[in-house]
Amino acid sequence: MKRPSSPSPERREAGSGDRFRHTNKADRPSAVALFLRRHKGKLKFLAITGVLGVGAWVFLSMHGTQGLVGPLKAKIEAEIPLKVTEIRVEGANLTSQNAIHEALGVSVGDPMLGFDVKAARERLNDLPFVENATVGRRFSGLIVVHLTERPPFAIWQHKGQFVPIDRDGNPVPDKGMTSRDAQAFMQLPLVVGEGADHAAAELLDALAKTPDVKAHMTAATLINMRRWTLTLKDGTSVYLPEAAEPQALTRLEELQKRFDLLDRPVEIIDLRLPDRLTIRERPAPAASDAAASEDQDHTAKSNSQSQAPVAHDEATPKVAPAKKPKRTDEGDRRPSSFHDDNEHAHNNGGALPA
Repeated sequence: MKRPSSPSPERREAGSGDRFRHTNKADRPSAVALFLRRHKGKLKFLAITGVLGVGAWVFLSMHGTQGLVGPLKAKIEAEIPLKVTEIRVEGANLTSQNAIHEALGVSVGDPMLGFDVKAARERLNDLPFVENATVGRRFSGLIVVHLTERPPFAIWQHKGQFVPIDRDGNPVPDKGMTSRDAQAFMQLPLVVGEGADHAAAELLDALAKTPDVKAHMTAATLINMRRWTLTLKDGTSVYLPEAAEPQALTRLEELQKRFDLLDRPVEIIDLRLPDRLTIRERPAPAASDAAASEDQDHTAKSNSQSQAPVAHDEATPKVAPAKKPKRTDEGDRRPSSFHDDNEHAHNNGGALPA
């Protein structure tokens, strides 16, 4: 039997070259094609989800969400009784409770799901004296409000205007305060006069150490940018010395505890000299009424005598002058600037009496 002849070396080389020939780069698939081929199923799912999402967004934009979500929300609120059970407010010293509850927009018993925390926080930040507000809610029905206030240190009356100021005398923005917030003003001390805004801190710090005097005070007027005059609630004026207010207030506090001086009917208490106390009492009402009646009698008798015949020659009765108000002085003389301060107290600037 004849064996098959082996191929010649030329054919062997040609066959082996065809079998192991390398392909060109143009014949290879790209990386994108390989990625699409491997993740074909996932990409199809994402495409379908995107189309459905866009369709849902267009539908809700055209028809609104309130009509669709509203019934579901009402059903959840009915089945899950999440109600506001308590509203706790922290850090409110000048802001009234009514203003806080109105800014929150929710009351005890209202549904918790209908409470917008962000909107409530923005309304609270718009309140006068509120620098920052935080609002939190608990699943137990508790709403916690914490306020960080920037309270004014005092109210400065200047040229007919009332300006809230801080401790350094700088104006505090009131954020559109209205007459409804006047109660906050009443809690602050009133300082009057040129330069009183920057000089008030030292006086008010001294008044904080004399609570009885502070309780009786209603305003403090700076006289000639040198010294203070306190106006009490009953109209009494207290003259304080220049650059020695703490010592004078401490002395006045002791007099109030021992003699109830601030509760007595006095018109002026002069503390400008450290070694003496000058007090001017108010005129007694009985003495003033008697003087007025005597003046009326004197006028009537003078008119009747002027109408009577001259031949009668009746003597005109003499009327004793009214008694002057009684004064009680400690010392031989009053301070020389006493009348000057009285004249300054009645200036045309509209300030409280000094």
